Amino acid sequence: MKYLKFLIIGVGFGIILAKAEIVSWYRIIEMFRFEAFHMYGIIGSAVVLGVIALQIIKRKNIKDFEGEPIRIDPKPKQYSRNLVGGIIFGLGWALIGACPGPLFVLAGFGYASIFIVIAAAILGAFLKGWLVK
Repeated sequence: MKYLKFLIIGVGFGIILAKAEIVSWYRIIEMFRFEAFHMYGIIGSAVVLGVIALQIIKRKNIKDFEGEPIRIDPKPKQYSRNLVGGIIFGLGWALIGACPGPLFVLAGFGYASIFIVIAAAILGAFLKGWLVK
């Protein structure tokens, strides 16, 4: 019962992803072929919203659900690691036609093969955490 609010938010987010066609393989291919602005507009909006939200959190000392202040530690500048990681992420995205966010929405739509991709994503996250300490 404690996590019901998070489940409701997640289901709502999944519905928004589906209605905005973010989980559509055709929309993703359009983006990689530079044929449509749809996905770039959504990603750009998310980046702008994220920047604004982070600035509000930093300047207003917003607290988390447990009342603790949110700390945002600066990240070290590691260009080569970010470049390699971004290339691997982008190749995976292009190969499967979905980024990690919509994977669970696609599973909810009943695409059984997406569970292979989810397992691979979890394995990749585990390996990254294990290799990079």
